Amino acid sequence: MPSLKKKQLAKILSNLECFDNPKVELEQYTTPGDVAAELLWIAHINGDIAGKIIADLGTGTGVLAIGASLLGADIVYGIDRDDEALEIAQRNIKNLNLENITLIHGDVSFFSHKVDTVIMNPPFGCQNRNADRPFLEKACESEGVIYSINPNLEEVRRFVEMFLKEKGFGSYLLKTMSFEIPHQFYFHKKKLERIEVCIYRFEKLDRY
Repeated sequence: MPSLKKKQLAKILSNLECFDNPKVELEQYTTPGDVAAELLWIAHINGDIAGKIIADLGTGTGVLAIGASLLGADIVYGIDRDDEALEIAQRNIKNLNLENITLIHGDVSFFSHKVDTVIMNPPFGCQNRNADRPFLEKACESEGVIYSINPNLEEVRRFVEMFLKEKGFGSYLLKTMSFEIPHQFYFHKKKLERIEVCIYRFEKLDRY
């Protein structure tokens, strides 16, 4: 186990620089530090972070990628199509003196590196229906395991679990948590919105 504790990890991730110009069409919401830390900690306990090659699909400002690096990942790839978000991610990485994270500017569909573990907080599909599908498609190309944050809605759970099942993955709902969304878009009515999300682990059924 790393010397870093889960609460310390959550604090570090919560203090990272966030989006300064979030794009509604990309559903850019910063992953809360506590949610990110929970996903990463569970993945680490399962032996899926330390010493592994990790892909953070839709890395945004780098929260999950940075957390994986802090927990001992060997190599971390952070992929995102938004160059402004990647500039923030690069500053966050530099401020923490991390040297094993490679940021890749582009659509996740074109990512081709072999990895052990995929971690992601994909778009929830609130603005663009099925926006999470390319992320799920790409994650399923991995021969390793997948950790994902998804809305805790029956129709979403049903879709995600069936989609992964058809790809030969078993679905394991690890935990549900509150995900805080600050007021940042014109359609937000509250200063702070809380939604419930699921933290999933997906594993190829014929992996061994």
